[in-house]
Amino acid sequence: MSIVIEQPVEARLVAAAPRMPSIPAILHYDQRDPFAVRMTFPAPATLEGVEVCWTFARELLAAGLHGAEGHGDVRVRPYGFDRTVLEFHAPEGTAVVHVHSSEIRRFLQATGELVPAGLEHLQLDLDHDLAELMRDAC
Repeated sequence: MSIVIEQPVEARLVAAAPRMPSIPAILHYDQRDPFAVRMTFPAPATLEGVEVCWTFARELLAAGLHGAEGHGDVRVRPYGFDRTVLEFHAPEGTAVVHVHSSEIRRFLQATGELVPAGLEHLQLDLDHDLAELMRDAC
């Protein structure tokens, strides 16, 4: 049985224009993938006009509340009193969004109640996953 947490958040897209439009986004956590979170942006908010979903470590999101974290496609850092900056790097360009830190903390608290940080490995069914890999290999 899988338990999923989805939390809508208001993201502010940082653009060259002085106005930062607000876009809806969804933070998503699935107990079956206990190390990861996803952030999904709706089609109207993307350059391609299709929904975009970024997957990254829950630990990265948590650490980014306190200091700059990440060296790859996703980077997270605090900004001001109650904002967190998330940078999403892709070959097409970089998207930078601001999210209220309180919304991220609330999301992380819910995920931590479901799967406490440091105990993610207990959610993995390695025997089942290995059996699935072996089945697909035949």
